[in-house]
Amino acid sequence: MSASTQTLYHASSQRHQSRKAGIAALVGTTLEWYDFLIYGTAAALILNHAFFPTANPLVGTIAAFATYAVGFLARPLGGIVLGNMGDKIGRKGMLVLTIVLMGVATTLIGVLPTYDQVGVWAPILLIILRLAQGFGAGGEYAGAVVLSVEHGDQNKRGAAGAWAPMGFALATLLSTGVFQLATLLPRDAFESWGWRVPFLLGSVLLGVGYMVRRHISETPAFEEARKAEAAGIVAEPKLPVFEVIRKQPRNFLVVIGARFAENGFAYLFPVFGVSFAITTLGIDQSLTLMAVVIASAVQLVAIPFWARLSDKVGRRPVYSGGAIASILWLVPYFLLLETLSPAAIIIGFIVGLGIFYPAMLAPQAAYFAELFDTKMRLSGFAFAREIGSVLAGGFLPLVATALLAAAGHWWAVVVYVLALTIITLIALAFGPETNKRDIEKVAA
Repeated sequence: MSASTQTLYHASSQRHQSRKAGIAALVGTTLEWYDFLIYGTAAALILNHAFFPTANPLVGTIAAFATYAVGFLARPLGGIVLGNMGDKIGRKGMLVLTIVLMGVATTLIGVLPTYDQVGVWAPILLIILRLAQGFGAGGEYAGAVVLSVEHGDQNKRGAAGAWAPMGFALATLLSTGVFQLATLLPRDAFESWGWRVPFLLGSVLLGVGYMVRRHISETPAFEEARKAEAAGIVAEPKLPVFEVIRKQPRNFLVVIGARFAENGFAYLFPVFGVSFAITTLGIDQSLTLMAVVIASAVQLVAIPFWARLSDKVGRRPVYSGGAIASILWLVPYFLLLETLSPAAIIIGFIVGLGIFYPAMLAPQAAYFAELFDTKMRLSGFAFAREIGSVLAGGFLPLVATALLAAAGHWWAVVVYVLALTIITLIALAFGPETNKRDIEKVAA
């Protein structure tokens, strides 16, 4: 085989692996977000009284959202354990494990007995499965992003990283769409078995994701780092997560801070927004869910656009712009909901969830991967990201619902999310720009 033929073969093989990595990232993150979003939607529609019966519907909703937050408490632990695993033995093995953990836990929630059937054991079992979901999710997104970014064209890492955040859009589309179909059932049928179907469908994503990930290769950047360790050029970190905190503390804190606004808005619109519209304003749940479905479809176009723009102008300008636009839209969003007009409600979700929010989500993937060195990349990304998840998104539906109950108005929620946005803008101001950084080079 001639040198030119070998070069062409290598380039073709690399493109093939890049596509497979992108699909693996898309399927895995779809399952991750599908898990959490169907739980959030179910918490607003059924779990509040199926697992936490109470005379006050708002109290039941708070209890259901509390178990929603429990899933996030396990994510930093998953980030530490699975992140270290991915940096020590490879991205592939870790990602096969995460998809199995999340898929099995989601499917089992679909067969759980309710409070009326087994009493207090129902919420206990639900919490255990939420912890398993959270542990697996703690390494899933970071691993999927790192896999696609390291396999992708290094001049278009934003576009390569967009596969994973597109999983969020697809998951929102699937989870809300499935629940919308389920709610078309008669009320008795929905409450007895219809709500279980979205959870059981998680097994389909599990099967697809497992098959895709089994046949993907390790990334060139990880193999290069492993060769450098074998040659004695660099020392292998014993615990990468602690090494990244010691050696790259600024970047670690930038990831945590940057997560506040992005993760907060991720759950404000499709989770708290749905609950607020249905429970507080009395808007028909099928209309609310349809608005989320339409906004998620718009996201599938917006995410690649913002990701490619970040390749050209930088990660931080696009990310910051998305945070500012999202918080400025929040008051109009609530005002549009209060009109009770179907068109206004749909516009509120399209602009907030479909256009402005993706400007944060899209560049974030490549940005967080680029902030860390190869053998600490997955650990730093996963652990820092999940700390941000706990502090922002994990508790947002719970905090927002409690603020709404205490203040009696959504203004309290706006002030809370504004605080999250300010933290994110400060973090991005102190963070470096990374879109031109060489992430494959191993520094001695």
